[in-house]
Amino acid sequence: MQVLYTRCAGLDVHKDTIVACVRCVSPPMHQEVRSFGTTTAQLLELADWLAEHDCTHVAMEATGVYWKPVWHVLEAEFELVLANAAHIRNVPGRKTDVNDAMWIADLLAHGLIRSSFVPPQAIQQLRDLTRTRKQLVREVSQHSLRIQKVLEDANLKLASVLSDVLGKSGRAMLDAIVAGETDPTRLAALAQGTARKKTAELREALRGRITEHHRTMLRLHLQVVDALQRTLAELDAAVGKALAPIQQRTRLLTTMPGVSDLTASVVVAEIGVDMSRFPTAGHLVSWAGLCPRSDESAGKRRSTRVRKSGTWIKTSLVTAAWAAVRVKTSYLRAQFLRIKARRGAKKAILAVAASMLTAAFHMLRDGTEYNDLGSEHFDRQDKSKTIRRLLKRLQDLGCDVPELAHAT
Repeated sequence: MQVLYTRCAGLDVHKDTIVACVRCVSPPMHQEVRSFGTTTAQLLELADWLAEHDCTHVAMEATGVYWKPVWHVLEAEFELVLANAAHIRNVPGRKTDVNDAMWIADLLAHGLIRSSFVPPQAIQQLRDLTRTRKQLVREVSQHSLRIQKVLEDANLKLASVLSDVLGKSGRAMLDAIVAGETDPTRLAALAQGTARKKTAELREALRGRITEHHRTMLRLHLQVVDALQRTLAELDAAVGKALAPIQQRTRLLTTMPGVSDLTASVVVAEIGVDMSRFPTAGHLVSWAGLCPRSDESAGKRRSTRVRKSGTWIKTSLVTAAWAAVRVKTSYLRAQFLRIKARRGAKKAILAVAASMLTAAFHMLRDGTEYNDLGSEHFDRQDKSKTIRRLLKRLQDLGCDVPELAHAT
C-alpha cells in the first residue's frame, strides 16, 4: 500500500497521559513510541519532540474533550487529523495504549483516516454558547415541572388553567403565594392579558391547602429560575456578539420557513459558514445523521434507521421542520404530506429536516436567500402521474370517469 506521509505521528489521548508514536519512512527509517502528560508544559514538550522528528502530519482520536487542548497546542505547527473512534477501531484482543498509537500512525501514513470536521476557533466558541444555552433552557423546564409538582401537592390546579405557569399571570400568583396570600379571589385577580377571561376557573383552581413547606419549596425553585433566566440573558448577549461578524449569513437562513433567529444561530454554530469543508450537501446531511445508514448484505437492506450523530443540530432541525410543515403554501409541507402517507410522520419529518439542511448548505455556500418551490411542485413535476392518482381515487369512490381517463 502506498505511503502518503513519510513522517507522521499517531497520538492515543487520555485524560492524564498521551502515548505518541512517530513513524518515519524517509531516511533514517525508524519508529519511536513515547508517553507524555497532559499539562501545558508536557504538551509543549510533545510538540518539540514531534518537531525534532520533522513530523508533518499528526492524527489523534476524538476522546471526549481531552483532545481539544492537544489540538490547540499542535495546530499551529502540524497538519492535524481528528479521527472518529468508530472508524479506526483496532483488531479486538490487541488493544493497548502503545498498539493504539502505532495503529493510528500506520493508518495516517497510508491515508486511511478520514478527518472529522473541526470548526474554526470562533465557531467553536459560538457552539459552546449555543449548547450551554440549550442546557440552561432545559434546566428552566425541569424547575418548572418541579414547581408544578409542588402546586399539585398543595392541590393548586394552576397548570390546568394556565398554559405557562411561569408566564406573567402565573408568576404574579406564585409570588403572591410565596408572600403568604391564600385567598383564591385575590390570587385570581392577579391574572393579566387573556388569562382574565378565566377568572372563575382560576378562583376554583387556586383553592387548595398551602403550607409553609410549600411556600419554601416554591421560593427556592423560583430563585433558581430567576438566576437561570439572568444567565440566559447574558448568554443571548454573548451569542449576539459572537454572531456579529457573520450576521449577514445567519440572516439568510431565517428566510427559510420554520427557521427562527435562534435556530439559525444553532445551525451556524454547528456547521459554520464555510461549506467548502463538506464536498457536497449529501456529506453534510450524512454528518448530521439525517440520512439512512448503509446496512446492506446479500442484496438486502437490513436497517434504514438514521445514525446516532449530530445530536445538537439534529434536534434543532427537527423542531424547525415541525414549524415549517405548518406553512400550507410551502414545498416542505408538500414533501411532508407526500412521505407521511407512505412512511409515517417520523420518517417524513426527518426527510424535511434533511431538505432544510440541504437548502442551508447551498444558501451558505452561495450567499443566496431561500427560494421556495411551492406546494404544487410535485404536481408540476409529473402532471400525468397526479392525474392518474386522482382518477384512481375517484374510481375507488365509485365515480365513473371514462372520458377523463380517455383524455389522459
